[in-house]
Amino acid sequence: MEMQDITKEVERSKEDEGASEPMLEVKTEEEGEPDHYSKLQIPSEDIYSEAVYGGTPVKTRSGKQTEGNTRLYRAGCLFLTIICLVLLLVIIILSVKLQTGSTVCHERAETTAADSRGPPFAPSCSHEECMALFPDTLPQRTECQQCNAGWLPYGRSCFYFSAFRLSWANSQKNCTTSGGALAVVTSRKVQDFLTGNQKTNYWIGLRQKGATWTWVNNDVLQESYWADSTPDGDCGILSGRKPPEKNWMKASCEAVTYYICEVQL
Repeated sequence: MEMQDITKEVERSKEDEGASEPMLEVKTEEEGEPDHYSKLQIPSEDIYSEAVYGGTPVKTRSGKQTEGNTRLYRAGCLFLTIICLVLLLVIIILSVKLQTGSTVCHERAETTAADSRGPPFAPSCSHEECMALFPDTLPQRTECQQCNAGWLPYGRSCFYFSAFRLSWANSQKNCTTSGGALAVVTSRKVQDFLTGNQKTNYWIGLRQKGATWTWVNNDVLQESYWADSTPDGDCGILSGRKPPEKNWMKASCEAVTYYICEVQL
C-alpha cells in the first residue's frame, strides 16, 4: 500500500510541473513576418507611371500632367486642321482663276486670229510695200541676219561692192558663184542705198534683150533712173557720182567696170 501511494504522489508531482510550464506558441510564416505593404499609403500624384510611345518607354506624370498633354494634343490637331482647310481653299481659288484665265486667253486668241484674217492695208503686200509702211522696222530686222564679211545688209538682201573691174558677163558669173546675182533695183529706197554707198560706176543686173530691158531675174524693167544723156549700149551701169534720180547709163556689155552683187536672205 505504501508503495502505491508513493507512486501516485510522484505522478501527481510530474503533472503539476507540466501544468506550471508555459506552452510554446507556433506561429505561421505569414503571422511571423510583419506586413510591410500594409504600411504604404495611397500613392501621390507625383509618382511617375510608365507609358510606351512609338515602342520607347516614356515616363509620364499621372493626373494633371496627363490631362495637360491631352489638351496640347487637341490644340495641335485643331491647328493642323485649320491649316489644311486654308490650303484647300487656296487651291480651289487658284483652280478657278486658272480656268477663267485660260478662257480669256482663248477668246483673245480667237479675236487676234479674226483680226489677222482682215489685213488693214491689202490682202498681200510685197517687201517694197512693207518697207514703205514700216521703214524703220524692216531694215533693223534684216541687220540682225548674218551677211558674209564685206557684204552690206539692206532690206532682205546682202550687197557686195566689188574692188576690181570686169565685163558685165564676168561680173554676173562672179556673183553667181557667190550664191547671188548682179544687183536688182526694186524700189527707190534700194536705188538710194546703192547710190549713197560708193562714188564710182558699177554694173547692175540690167540688160537689154531686143527692145526690152530686163533684170537678171527676168523681171521687165518698170521704174527707171536713166540719166539725161547716155551712150548706146545693151547693159546698165549705176553711177555713184550722180544723184540717184538720174544716174543710170547704158554701156557696152564688153566694157569693164566695178559691179554690185546681191544675195537675198
